Amino acid sequence: MRCDIEPENFDDLDCSVFMDNHPNAMALSVLVTIEMLNAVNSLSENQSILKMPPWTNIWLCAAIALSMSLHFLILYVDIMATIFQITPLNFVEWMAVLKFSIPVILLDEILKFVARRMEMHSAFERPKI
Repeated sequence: MRCDIEPENFDDLDCSVFMDNHPNAMALSVLVTIEMLNAVNSLSENQSILKMPPWTNIWLCAAIALSMSLHFLILYVDIMATIFQITPLNFVEWMAVLKFSIPVILLDEILKFVARRMEMHSAFERPKI
């Protein structure tokens, strides 16, 4: 449905809300940030990010820096933002992106903790041959 074709379906809305590119920019930024944090979490299947920090893999850090640089390029270079139908984000919007993205690290750390506990528990219960 489009606002200008079927205006009766959008009586209580201003059609300009469908022209705002902020939701696209926010969604793309959350997606990119979550994927970069997932890459950091993927350094080890069971080890915490505190025991195996991201800088132990310089190539991963370089790839993340390149990916984020390209993301900033499409956000803040006008012609790129127009092509991708997004708009630059301000500080408050970036804080919202981080609030949605950072829980990925916490969830993955919890899963790693549980996996380590299960691994330790199963190691003690293995039958001795």
